[in-house]
Amino acid sequence: MKNISMSTERDLEQKLKLLMFFRLVFTSIFLGSTIFLQLNESVSPLAPPLLFLYGLTGFIFILSFLYSVMISGIQHKVPFAYIQIGIDTLVVTLIILVTGCFLSFFSFLYLVVIIYSSVLLFRKGSMVMAGLCSLQYAILISLEYYGFIQPYGTGISPLILEFGWLRVLYKVVITAVACYAVALLSGFLSEQTRRSSNELQRMSEHVKRMEKMASLGEMAAGLAHEIKNPLASLSGSIQMLREENRYDPERDNLMRIVLRETDRLTSLVSDFLLFAKPPAGKRESIRLDEAINEILELFHQNSAIQENLIIERKLIPDIFVEVDPVHLRQILWNLLLNGAEAIEREGRITVQMVNQKNRWIQIVLRDNGAGISAENVDAIFDPFYTTKHSGTGLGLSIVYRILEYYGSRLDVESTEGQGTSVQFRLRMLTVPEIGHRS
Repeated sequence: MKNISMSTERDLEQKLKLLMFFRLVFTSIFLGSTIFLQLNESVSPLAPPLLFLYGLTGFIFILSFLYSVMISGIQHKVPFAYIQIGIDTLVVTLIILVTGCFLSFFSFLYLVVIIYSSVLLFRKGSMVMAGLCSLQYAILISLEYYGFIQPYGTGISPLILEFGWLRVLYKVVITAVACYAVALLSGFLSEQTRRSSNELQRMSEHVKRMEKMASLGEMAAGLAHEIKNPLASLSGSIQMLREENRYDPERDNLMRIVLRETDRLTSLVSDFLLFAKPPAGKRESIRLDEAINEILELFHQNSAIQENLIIERKLIPDIFVEVDPVHLRQILWNLLLNGAEAIEREGRITVQMVNQKNRWIQIVLRDNGAGISAENVDAIFDPFYTTKHSGTGLGLSIVYRILEYYGSRLDVESTEGQGTSVQFRLRMLTVPEIGHRS
């Protein structure tokens, strides 16, 4: 599976480049037209408001050039995006200052900034920018109201003499409410789009992986059968020779090595056959939390599992699913074992059940182990791929093929040095279905 966070960073970089381009286009059109209108009103080209707009335009062009130079060398794009958009809010505040402050109709530009911040930084970023815009506008109007600043090129009295405090407060509050409303709506839409995009990406990778596994499975099935029969003959012949010949320590030791390696190959071929074509299994209606608890108890009593491993359970009672108990045990055992082996000393594995839409129940396993590097996440489902000193590298491939039988898939999210989260889902049975199967 592709690392979603890396993909997000790449997408953010592309969006930032588009933002830089459209910022230049918008600045050229907006500030250029504003300067043109001012000149048509017989205002001197060297009037303070126009000089300020000239400087602001040049400042934005210089910033855009610096952004374009810096973006490729910056590893973490999210803080860079926050800085860019934060500066944009300051630019909007300056535009409002030079175009009339309280009387300026360019306060809508705050909403434009919030909308594109939600596209780049989603709900959290849009809410941060809404707060920043509201705060800047409130400070700007307050300074104007008490006479500390005055819009460029205007000869009007301070705001406190022109309007009552109630009207000023009303406009500030309405602007803040508009900012937060736009942030909530655009943030919600951006989150929905992100979830849909991630789900489409996972589905695309799932389809590609299943096509790859199907082609490998067809080849593996025939190859495994061809290997299994000669191995059985070889093992039987060695055992017969060992029984018929008189005892010779050196020869007997060699025969034991042959038998041991034959058994290992037989086990490997059996796993390969299981990957190539998992057995259909006997589906049963089982109570999921009880089945998981039983598997966790057996796993924790395994002598190979370290004693300082804590298994935390967040299970939902009275959830029934239709699954082969052997399959469920094989799935959870492989995932638990991978999590335990990723933890070097003290560690924790959390097993959680989460209700989902359309009567699906999700089982999530999280560990705080070593995690998986971004380069290895894409390959963990490939047959015979393993980073362990021992093992065949078929465990996750077999789990994936079994889950396919139940119309599910295994999703993995991991950060190197922080741990791994794996999840799959099963369809819940309704009360009539439980009664029908019992």
